[in-house]
Amino acid sequence: MHQVTVRQAIIDRVLARRGRHHLFDTLDPKKTAFVIIDMQNMFCEPGSPAEVPASRGICEPINRLNKELRELGGLVIWVTSATVSHNGKSDWEHFIRNFVAEDVQQRTIEALKPNSPGEQIWQGLEVEEGDLHVRKNRYSVLTPGSSKLQSLLSSMGIRNVLIGGTKTNICCESTTRDAMQLDYNVVMVEDCNAALSDEEHRSALENVIQQFGDVMTADETISLLKNRQN
Repeated sequence: MHQVTVRQAIIDRVLARRGRHHLFDTLDPKKTAFVIIDMQNMFCEPGSPAEVPASRGICEPINRLNKELRELGGLVIWVTSATVSHNGKSDWEHFIRNFVAEDVQQRTIEALKPNSPGEQIWQGLEVEEGDLHVRKNRYSVLTPGSSKLQSLLSSMGIRNVLIGGTKTNICCESTTRDAMQLDYNVVMVEDCNAALSDEEHRSALENVIQQFGDVMTADETISLLKNRQN
C-alpha cells in the first residue's frame, strides 16, 4: 500500500477554491457503487506482464469497504480488462503495438483474453454472489463503447461512484474523470488504489481532488456511508 497522500499545499489550494476539504458529508449507500478496476491476475500476480506490485497490498481495505457497503445495501462492481484477438491482432491494436514492449506483446494479448487466467480476480479479494462483473477494453470503464457500466449504473439508480483498483493514475483516474463529467458524485478511495510508484499514485489523487471528485480513505468513506443511516 502507498504511504503517501495529498500534499497540504494542494489541500490549501482546494480550501481556497471551494472553502472545504471534502465534497460530501454523507453518501446514500443504496445509491452507491464501489467500482473496483483491474484487480485481476494480469495486474496483481507476481511476474505477470503488467504487474503492479502495490496492488496486492490494497486487498484488505477493498475487502473491508466491500463488506460494509454490501451490508448497507450498496453495490460492488468488479471491472476486468479483456480484449478479443483475431489472427494475431487485438481489438485494441493501437494500445498493444504502441504502448506495450515488443517482447511482452504476445504474453499481454494472451493474458487479456476473455475468461483467461489473466482476467480472473486476484485471490486476495473476497467476491460474493451478489456482486456484479463488468468487462472493459479501454482504460476508462466509461469511455463510450468500452463497457456496459454506464447503462448498469443508470438502471440501478446509482448516483455515487467509489473508485478503487489499479493503476491509480491510468484506468482508475481515467474512469474518475469520465464519471465526474457524467455528473456522478465520485470518491477515489486512496488506500484502495495502487500505482507503480508513490509519485504516480499521489499525482492522480491530487488531480482528482482538485477537479474531478473527492479523495478519502476506506475508513472515511465507510463513515460517510454510515452517516446516511443515522
